Amino acid sequence: MIIVTGASGQLGRMVVNQLLERVPAGQIGVSVRDIDKVKELQERGVRVRKGDYNDAESLAHAFEGASQVLIVSSNSLGEKAFLHHRTAIEAARKSGVQRIHYTSQMGSSKASYFPPMVDHAATEELLKASGTAFTSLRNGFYAGSALMMLGDAVQTGILAAPEDGPVAWTAHSDLAEAAAIAMTEEALEGVTPVLTASETVDLAGIAALASELTGRPIKRVVISDEEYRTGLIARGLPEERADMFVGLFRASRNGEFARTDDTLGRLLGREPVGMKEVLSTSLAGRSL
Repeated sequence: MIIVTGASGQLGRMVVNQLLERVPAGQIGVSVRDIDKVKELQERGVRVRKGDYNDAESLAHAFEGASQVLIVSSNSLGEKAFLHHRTAIEAARKSGVQRIHYTSQMGSSKASYFPPMVDHAATEELLKASGTAFTSLRNGFYAGSALMMLGDAVQTGILAAPEDGPVAWTAHSDLAEAAAIAMTEEALEGVTPVLTASETVDLAGIAALASELTGRPIKRVVISDEEYRTGLIARGLPEERADMFVGLFRASRNGEFARTDDTLGRLLGREPVGMKEVLSTSLAGRSL
């Protein structure tokens, strides 16, 4: 049985849907904090069990009978994220899984300016030390984050953010498909090459693409890190999260997300979705 954690979230749900196209529903299980959010999956024959990264016993129950487990990374930061991942990895190991899959990211590094990348690097060390076969899927930077950064720029005509650099924005849908392929067709060993779209785009390029698609002029305006941070806090974001987003821009302009690789396209057997298509789909009210 293949168990997917975080199946009520965007990426986890997409992975389950991809698995349902490849294997019988009875061979798929999900581990979620709120089972009411995935009743539709249960109705389709997927095994649904409550599992919480803060509760090792719940994970042991959720992982029962698993041959493979996909650990979707925690939304927490720092020590809390590390503890979440350690708990999940240990529960998977004790359940006797043959392989652990983990959603890492392309910028995974102990020296990254972007805090989640440090968390991913620490988790990859846990996986290496676990004694269980593992695949750390180094996903390209989620294209959904570019949409978040674009924000209301289509309406205001201004995309104001700190200095950035090129990013290999990658669609959730492509990464979900790759994860399903990795678990059902092709075992990727250890830390994978970066799983990215084939092009990189900076925020000036995002603004230009959005302008082209909407016919509305959008100007890319560079502001200081501190001005950006102050604005985030003024809008109610906790300081830790504001610092995280500032770190994202520091990492971006340091080139941490500028690599591309053909592994994702090879797994998919087609060209990955590009940023223009992601923007076009988003502006049409759909999601990738």
